Amino acid sequence: MKYFLVLLFGIGCVSSALAQNGTQISVKVLDAKTQTPLVAVVVAIQNTNFTLLTNQEGTVVFDAVPAGEYLVLFRSQGYKEALFPVVVQNNLALDLGTILLELDQVTDQQAAVIQLFEDDLTDDNSSSENTSGLLQSSRDAFQQAAAFNWGQARFRIRGLDSENATTMINGLTMNKMYDGRPQWNNWGGLNDATRNQEFSIGTTPSDYTFGGILGTQEINTRASIYRAGSRITASATNTNYSWRIIGTYASGMSNSGWAYVISAGKRYAREGHFEGTTYDANSLFLSIEKKLNEQHSLNITGFYTPNERGKNSPNTAEVNSLTSENYNSYWGYQNGKIRNARVKTIEEPVVMLNHYFKINDHTNLNSAVMYQIGKVGNSNIDYQNANSPDPAYFRKMPSYYTALYAADNGEFSGDFIPDNDNAEKNRLAFLTNRQIDWEAMYRANQNPVTDANSNIIGYEPAQSHYVLYEDRNDDKTIAVNSNFNSQLSENLIVNAGISFRDFKSHNYQKVLDLLGGAFFEDIDGFYSGTQAQSDLNKPNRQVKVGDTYGYNYNFSATVLEAFSQFKFSYSIIDFYLAQSFSKTTYQREGLYKNGIYETISFGKSPKKDFENFGFKGGMLFKISGKQSLQLNAAHLTKAPNLRNSFANARLNNTLVDGLESETINSVDATYVFRTPKLKTRLTAYYSTIKNATKISFFYAEGIFDNEAGYTNTNAFVSQTLTHLDKKNIGAELSLEYQMSATLKATFSAAYGKFTFDSNPNVSINNDAVATVENTNPSFDFGTAFLKNYKQPGMPQQAYSVGLEYRDPKYWWIGTNVNYLTENYIDVSPISRTNRFYTNPASSFPFPEATQERAAQLLKQEQFDAVVLLNLIGGKSWKIKTKYLGLFASVNNVLDSKYKTGGYEQARNANFRQLNQDVSSGTPSFGNKYFYGYGRTYFVNINFSF
Repeated sequence: MKYFLVLLFGIGCVSSALAQNGTQISVKVLDAKTQTPLVAVVVAIQNTNFTLLTNQEGTVVFDAVPAGEYLVLFRSQGYKEALFPVVVQNNLALDLGTILLELDQVTDQQAAVIQLFEDDLTDDNSSSENTSGLLQSSRDAFQQAAAFNWGQARFRIRGLDSENATTMINGLTMNKMYDGRPQWNNWGGLNDATRNQEFSIGTTPSDYTFGGILGTQEINTRASIYRAGSRITASATNTNYSWRIIGTYASGMSNSGWAYVISAGKRYAREGHFEGTTYDANSLFLSIEKKLNEQHSLNITGFYTPNERGKNSPNTAEVNSLTSENYNSYWGYQNGKIRNARVKTIEEPVVMLNHYFKINDHTNLNSAVMYQIGKVGNSNIDYQNANSPDPAYFRKMPSYYTALYAADNGEFSGDFIPDNDNAEKNRLAFLTNRQIDWEAMYRANQNPVTDANSNIIGYEPAQSHYVLYEDRNDDKTIAVNSNFNSQLSENLIVNAGISFRDFKSHNYQKVLDLLGGAFFEDIDGFYSGTQAQSDLNKPNRQVKVGDTYGYNYNFSATVLEAFSQFKFSYSIIDFYLAQSFSKTTYQREGLYKNGIYETISFGKSPKKDFENFGFKGGMLFKISGKQSLQLNAAHLTKAPNLRNSFANARLNNTLVDGLESETINSVDATYVFRTPKLKTRLTAYYSTIKNATKISFFYAEGIFDNEAGYTNTNAFVSQTLTHLDKKNIGAELSLEYQMSATLKATFSAAYGKFTFDSNPNVSINNDAVATVENTNPSFDFGTAFLKNYKQPGMPQQAYSVGLEYRDPKYWWIGTNVNYLTENYIDVSPISRTNRFYTNPASSFPFPEATQERAAQLLKQEQFDAVVLLNLIGGKSWKIKTKYLGLFASVNNVLDSKYKTGGYEQARNANFRQLNQDVSSGTPSFGNKYFYGYGRTYFVNINFSF
């Protein structure tokens, strides 16, 4: 290995010739295996202004470098970083010879180790997923741990959701306007095609956009930047899919000025890690570039990645105790095949046209236009005048009988009266029929056909009591962008950009399968008369497969954004200033005249405008060639996303009362120490998000009282939280030490304190009491005492220790041990209001509602800490002029069982109901949990030629 390092560093002879303009440093960079020149490798003399890209021959030449000791950094996408010390003497040209960069096989680790979860039951119609921050890792040991080691436990960098990061492709923002998050599945399976990426973490400057407080990810698909050649990849795993295959070809730039890249892939699973989770995804990518002349190039990119996956259910502790952590209530067998009732389908092709204009050697103007159209569907079962088909429905569980209480005795609670006999019957029935019974639903939708002797000889379709439907979004986005970059002087670089996005979304409910029936009534069975009608313009409809029913409306949104950024660079300090402006407009157009809201459901709503500003700045102190200190700060406002702007968009045009932009502040400080042997980063950060809004839907019992004018105290409601503040404080540590030429140790740590920082206001909307005169049946529940509760669904502390051995013969093996803790459940806000303690029957406080008991009932559940042991390794071979690579990993070797998230059920909406349910010892509405993967493997083989 010593020989290899000497060859890798390759310091040649030091010429005695005098450089014409001070000391000159030259170097050539080659691929370690192919010995071919590497183009566009970033070569930087650390903590100086000297940064260049290698040319077509793989060389760079630095002029006028002052005498001194430096560290030279070599960085290229898909290769391991190299960092070497050099000593520069006055007027002596220094030839570093040849630097060999080795492929980084860790980049072949699939993104599927970061599991995609449903946030909660109200998120089923979201067009995008919540992921563990950015799916790809950077070169930092901490970032690699966050992506590959902690992502499986739903870790979020700095406790921030992906809507606080900006994901871009070719300079165009890909975050969805519905919920602010990127739809990763739009380019899923295109690992080879999306390898060329740039990251900025936190509020550090990006050349492409102002960005969010989590960072910026820019994916570049310009055809000419891909290395020419072919690559075939085959993978096997037991996570959300079973196997994957990808083929990619890049032509390189031809003499006639043409370059193109094509990539195709498929991922599939009959059943993934969790029961009944089917997976089927295809991927196709094409990028074509035409170099018009030395100044102008055009590039067209298109990708289409249709995919569908079966979801897995959150489960109570009771369900888990009767089954396992992998149990999923969303599926059942039909004709011997797995059929999942809740399938997410995404088909959203994208086409982009980019114009690259090199004005001169120091100035570039890049412009782009994008068009995206497609659909996102989330299927489910709808039913009328029938029992719930959910096998884990609360009435079918033992706890329905073991948590029974007698009727209230005046102001006091009734006696505990468990029915153990019926509980045992429910237990046996559930264990016998623990999956969806598709055959039973078909029979419920049909009438028997008999012969003359009354023998059943068949069945004929009748009115469907059960149907399979999907919540559907048909979206269309048009975006244009122009980005200007100019180095005005040796010390100043200016970035500026302007973009416009126009978003149209058709949202509706669609019948997918009548399940053997003839038709389904387009009414809401919970209501009667005109209130039951979905569309008073076409009442009493009988819908069939392909028909729209239930709800039907359009969303429209436009966003105009502009930013400018000034980056100053000097010998001992760099600093930057950036500012942004945006204008956002939302509108809803109802296509149905809903029977509950007949005056405010049909037609267009008033437009809602938001104007927002952002300011950020930072500075980098270059303490020495090895040390630096960076400070960043940002203040910005951000429009609420569409999802949280309309109180009940499925039924009416009403905006959330007092809707405001969020106010976001962030500050961080980072100390970096880097030598060829030791690389360390320590970051401390503080961020706040104020005036956030959150909308959710659920069924609640005992939520209203007679004073509200509603005799039925139970209702299906929408809950709106306003003025919700969050505070995130923490630190990150990344340490990498080269113990020997072949052995490297890493340590990463994340310590955070992520809390709610306000007591938001809670309003509950009850559609059942809406009238023509009362079009806003909203009840003010006052303040929810959430301040200092922990933000849910992520470990707030994470630690990783790793060891890696790399052999000179191109094989390597590594292991890491990870400890994750401080993960909390999502609490129910209405249980933290004063109304929670009021008896809905009398409007008086519950006599048993003591502070001590309330503290026990409302204590936020903290999940158990988890230890995850992972193993990874790889090997590469050169076969004549071709190359074969193998990568393998085993995650969670010890097969630890752990919760990754969950939520309190809000159905018990007052103290007595919750107290009785919990006191029974077998709560019928206990917390629901998501679980992490058990032991998983991933094997990847790639062949390059």
